[in-house]
Order: sequence, then C-alpha cells, then structure tokens
Amino acid sequence: MYLQGWTKMKNSFRTLIAFPIALPVFMGSLFVMSSPAQDVTEIGGQKIVTLTRTAVSKTKPEFTSVTLAPGRGMELIQITANFPGKGSVNVLASPDLAGAKQMLDEKDDANGDLGYRLGSAFLVPYPNRIRGPLSADGQTLTASWEGHTITLPANNIGKNPGAERHAMHGLILKAKTDDVHMKDIPGGQEVTGIIHAGNFGGHWLSKTDLDFTIALTAEAVDASIVAHNVGSEAEPIAIGWHPYFALPSGDRTQVRIHIPGSNLAEVDNYDNVFPTGKLKPVDGTQYDLRAADGVPLAHNFYDDNWSKLAWQNGAVTVKVIDPAAHYGVDIVGLSPEIKTIQMYAPPAMKFVAIEDQFNFANPFGKEWGKMDTGMVTLKPGASTKWHVRLHVFVP
Repeated sequence: MYLQGWTKMKNSFRTLIAFPIALPVFMGSLFVMSSPAQDVTEIGGQKIVTLTRTAVSKTKPEFTSVTLAPGRGMELIQITANFPGKGSVNVLASPDLAGAKQMLDEKDDANGDLGYRLGSAFLVPYPNRIRGPLSADGQTLTASWEGHTITLPANNIGKNPGAERHAMHGLILKAKTDDVHMKDIPGGQEVTGIIHAGNFGGHWLSKTDLDFTIALTAEAVDASIVAHNVGSEAEPIAIGWHPYFALPSGDRTQVRIHIPGSNLAEVDNYDNVFPTGKLKPVDGTQYDLRAADGVPLAHNFYDDNWSKLAWQNGAVTVKVIDPAAHYGVDIVGLSPEIKTIQMYAPPAMKFVAIEDQFNFANPFGKEWGKMDTGMVTLKPGASTKWHVRLHVFVP
C-alpha cells in the first residue's frame, strides 16, 4: 500500500518546502514494492541511468538496482534491495521517477536546492553550512580561505526571527555529467562519469574535475568521487553526500542508530544549526550512539555532527537498524578524509539522513581557531577521494 500525493516535510529547522513524494507506509507487511514504472527518461536534461541485477540468493538480502541522474550532479534517485521471502525494499526515501522529475525539473530553484531533499545528492566542494558577510541584495556571501575571498550563493536560512542566511551543500546540485559510461562488472554493473566543475560557476578557486564511480553488486553499492585540481592555484575541497535512508517498518521510534563518534559539535540552536566551535564528549547524553547494536531514535530530534570517529579495519561504519522490519543498512566510510558524520532525523519523518563528509560545518569560521576543520588543500595536480559503501542485512 502507498501514501500517494503530497507529504510535507515538517521541519522548521532546515526551511524545507513542501514537495510531492510517494513514500511507503508499514501496513501489515514488512516491505512494499516500488511504485509502477514511470515513463521518465530524463532528469536535468540528461538521460537517467539505472544499474540492475537479478537477485539470486534465497537466504541473504541483495542489492538489485541503483537509479541516478547524471543531469543533476550524479544524484542517486533510488536504490533497491531484495529480501528473500519479503520482497523488494526502497533503500532511500525518495519519490518515484515522475515525482523526482517534477521536483527537480519543474519545482526547483536556480541553485538546485531541492536536490538535497530527496534520494542522495552529492555535495562538493563543501557539505553543510558556510557563514559570511552578505551582499547588499542578500543573495551571496563571502568567506575567506588563506587570504582568498570566496563568494558563495546564500541559499539557505532558518525560520526563526533573526535567522542568518548562509551557504549550504555545495555547488554541483545542477551540474551536468560528461562521459557517462555503463559497463558490466563481476556480479553487477557500474557507471562512471566526470563533472568538469571548473571554478564552480565562478564561486571557487582554481579548476576542478570530479570523477564519479557508482557500482552495484549483490553485496554492496559503492559510491566514490575523486576530485582533481586541474587549475593553477591551490584550493580547499570537501566532499560528502546527503542520503535519506528509508525506515521500512514506518515505526521510527524503535529504529536503532549506531554512530561510532565520541565528540559532538555544539550548535547555537536547531534553527541556524551553526557550530560554536566547541566539541563535547557524548558520554551520558542522547548523542552517545556508540552501542554496537545501536540506540533507539525514540522521539529525539537530531541535526548534529559527530567526530572523533572510531575506525576499524580501515573503515568507519554507521548502522541503521529497523528491528520491526528485520532490516538494516551499513554505511561504511572508506576514505580517511571522512572526519565527521552528520545525522538529520526529524521525529515526524520516516527517514534518517546519514551524511559522511570530510568537514565540520562552517569550516572557514573563526570559531574553530587553528583546528583542522576537514577541508583538504589541493595543490595544482593533486587529487583527493571520497568513498562510501552500503551493505544491507537482516539484524
């Protein structure tokens, strides 16, 4: 069964607008099938790409498809997995293709901000928020990096009186992808593409190429981005993504989250969500999510950033566990440059966003002093890589 039509993001903290989205509701069965296929072939002026494979295991869950939009910064629109005896599940909270096209092609703004409100958008050259003095018209702001002035779209603001307009979630939300190629790989399929971002529309330093690789196998979905400085001066770079993970049972209160982070970044409030520059231990608080089998979300609100991450065997692993649905997802960060995990989980919604990112919020801010805020300095000719892998499992 489905809840069709308009679902409103009840969130006064991120100034999300209402959008049409068809999300599954738990109505007696553990999983719901995807919406019927829609006659949608393009989003963002480029053909959508779907990686597929047929599930073969009768005992283990397997990934079966990844749908993405090269015309919108290689954004992942949906990922599906098959659970034997239960059927197909949408791993991401996202509208069907018709709904995604309506959001991204018809209702979006000039900056592409609806891109990070469905599926999973990739965020480059900065995930999260950046503050700075506003222009006279309030449309842009300036930040400073090593003596250079960077001018960014001031594309986000809270709802409370006195909220400060700021930049958020990068500059590739509407980027087109060149050289998109699909190929078969052992056990599945893979797509690659390159975004010649240049100076990101005049908002950034130097020139950057972004190489994307998305791979689908039974055991994993791998997403990686390699950023190359192809210009003549140094530049700061951070990379992240914004995946909304679906909660198949629909019972958000019993969903358990494991985040192996010992520190939490203090924020001014949950409207601006600006860091104060203080990192606090999570011990004894609702933010201590280090238990191996996770901690229930209950009715807690989260829009927070964890750091001092515990790496094991070259990976930092976050878990989303939905016991009522016998369903779980591992989000495995594989790049050492991933310094923080942002989680966004509003109590009214049946999703949780888990954002592996290089950086702390407002990475150029004076509140951090001389601390390394996670921005990678790329000299001309240098590269950096972001790599995250997903697994599904029965808890």
